[in-house]
Amino acid sequence: MSKTLRERKDIDKKYKWNIEDMYSDESLWEDDIKASLSDAEDFLKYKGHLTDDADTLLSALQQRDNIWQTVEKAYVYSRMRRDEDNREERYQAMSDKAEAAISKISAYLSFFVPELLSAKEELINSFVSQKDELKTYSFMLECLMMEKAHVLSEAEENILAQMSEVTSSTNNIFTMLNNADMKFGTIIAEDGHEVELTHGNYITFMESHNRDVRKQAYEKMYSAYKGLINTISTTYSYNTKTDVISARIRKYPSARAAALSGDNIKDEVYDNLIDVIHENLPSMYKYMELRKKLLGVDKLNMYDVYVPLVKIPETKVSFDEAKETMAKALAPLGDQYIKDMKAGLDAGWVDVYENIGKTSGAYSFGSYDSMPYILMNFSETLKDIFTLVHEMGHSMHSFYTRKEQPYIYGDHSIFTAEVASTVNENLLMKYLIANETSPDMKKYLVNYHLEEFRTTVFRQTMFAEFEKWTHEEVEKGHSLTAASMCQKYQELNNLYFGETVEKDDWIKYEWARIPHFYNSFYVYKYATGYSAAAAISDIILEKGPQDYLKFLKTGSSNHPIELLKIAGVDMSVKEPVEKAMKVFRNLVNEFEILTGESK
Repeated sequence: MSKTLRERKDIDKKYKWNIEDMYSDESLWEDDIKASLSDAEDFLKYKGHLTDDADTLLSALQQRDNIWQTVEKAYVYSRMRRDEDNREERYQAMSDKAEAAISKISAYLSFFVPELLSAKEELINSFVSQKDELKTYSFMLECLMMEKAHVLSEAEENILAQMSEVTSSTNNIFTMLNNADMKFGTIIAEDGHEVELTHGNYITFMESHNRDVRKQAYEKMYSAYKGLINTISTTYSYNTKTDVISARIRKYPSARAAALSGDNIKDEVYDNLIDVIHENLPSMYKYMELRKKLLGVDKLNMYDVYVPLVKIPETKVSFDEAKETMAKALAPLGDQYIKDMKAGLDAGWVDVYENIGKTSGAYSFGSYDSMPYILMNFSETLKDIFTLVHEMGHSMHSFYTRKEQPYIYGDHSIFTAEVASTVNENLLMKYLIANETSPDMKKYLVNYHLEEFRTTVFRQTMFAEFEKWTHEEVEKGHSLTAASMCQKYQELNNLYFGETVEKDDWIKYEWARIPHFYNSFYVYKYATGYSAAAAISDIILEKGPQDYLKFLKTGSSNHPIELLKIAGVDMSVKEPVEKAMKVFRNLVNEFEILTGESK
């Protein structure tokens, strides 16, 4: 791990994504912004004539797609450039300009949905039957009709479209605060050197076997959020109010119902997840008791919950080694999958290392016309292989979808996207455990698998429960304050970790550092995705990847629950989550036996 972060210019080009492939000259970016705005203004010619005949409707749909496809590419480019170094004013300005263009385009096109939905469904269906090219849009039109009760008048939709740049601002405010302005100070690392604490190296420090290092990192991180807790609380409160008000304006029963409606997901799926996890919290408590024993501590603190319970020699994993391991682990997905993946790596899909100002964490991103890029903050640990495999799952999902689906279905619901990433993680874990000969390393990997469950299923469900509470509080007319949110988060943390873990005054600030809260009702999909992926990875190993590969090519061409049935799982019932919890219980028992702690 680098003790001092490098400037981006000091990182070798081979470890940077090939973003120039999107625009060889940034004047072309300007051209796309102008073209999309011009075409959007021209789109007004369809106003009042959208459903005159089948040809007019088809022409409007095609022009609408072209407008969004063009501005999406421009937005993605500027946002990724900004993410390279959030201090760069040029890309801050370009990103703002792209967002402003999107807002204007939304306003120009705001008549489209209300006017389309004012027509009788029978008329639209007759157009589809008359024109073969319109059949491509059948599912999209069906989804629009399902939302008919929540679409406002043309004037109201126009107002909301013009306000979108403002109503989405809380996410940008938090991003700037979190990635560009916040500093966490320095800590003394295991080797005695003073090291800057960053988003990128925080978890690495939390996994240190030196307890003092963990404690330093934990307290320094949360003291920074404590110092800004009122600002962050106000930002998140307004984010939540925006969700609630928007849902009311559109006549949804709740903000959660509004968020789930796009995927045609029922509230029961969300509630079933929380219920099943609550029923299985005793297994988490048992795991925490086992953790306390194996660490040999009198008190188990929150800064002790990430450290691996089996100490193995610290070895650095190069990016090339990570790519090689990934290829071997994902071999069950077939030769073509591996060939396509390697070609993408060679073409420059991945931005590998952390640099000053770079957005923290990792993601897969891109436009319909671009490579499915991956942002990483690779720090040469085993965990980074899992991150690479996870994001590659997203990118390969995008790669296959964009090859097979038209623009309108070329994206994914997060509900299905998290399955693609987590299937890869499951295959990697199974590969590593199956090929491990060292007893200590096998124990380490089982512990790592347990941690995946803890952080992806239990932790994300806890986040989902927190989000559910914050939105319900606002819907009841209550205020979200720093004190109330910290208190609720502390209560949930106590519930999910149990009595074995000591209470402290720091963990209550954890909610303030979670960027996903600004994309509301998103995090539960990590937990459902992991549960679905556990079942699908077993199907791949037992029956082959054929059905799963079909699923990867479907994009958003149907509702998520139906698409996952192609891969072999039904997420409308509790069974997949219950099966995942059974795996977790068995892993706890296996780990207890492997470590000699079985009674």
